[in-house]
Amino acid sequence: MEEIINSPEYKLLEPYLFVISLAFLGFLILLIVVCWQLRSSLIKIKAENRCIHPEQVWLLLLPFFNIYWNFVVARKFSDSLNNEFFDKKVAVEENPAFKNGNIFAWSFLALNFPLPGFVFFIIFILSSISLLLYSLKIREFNRLLEQDYTDFD
Repeated sequence: MEEIINSPEYKLLEPYLFVISLAFLGFLILLIVVCWQLRSSLIKIKAENRCIHPEQVWLLLLPFFNIYWNFVVARKFSDSLNNEFFDKKVAVEENPAFKNGNIFAWSFLALNFPLPGFVFFIIFILSSISLLLYSLKIREFNRLLEQDYTDFD
């Protein structure tokens, strides 16, 4: 451990460790917010229209398993929204939120490859932005689910 701390590579990285730690903490907090949003949206969807149980989205916080589970959640959440909006006869885009979820899943997959630092940094930024956009899309559909469409029947 002592030789790592005294190595020249560590000395170059040392001033940036706090910023790097904050970036990863921010990413984790955003991922927790997305899980919470997904769960609250799935709760508003009728049980017969759900393709995934609301509590299963918390599996996105498990390291390594979440690489695969991001793809599953993106597909099943989109299918659940499709089913719910079809029942309510609400016109929405085809495969709602799937594109944003899939982009995040692929960028997160790329983030887990051993890459040079600069490439990792670029992919981390892209993954963070795609997670933020996915969060905003989930929020948009969450608000749409809260609306009462019984007036249109």
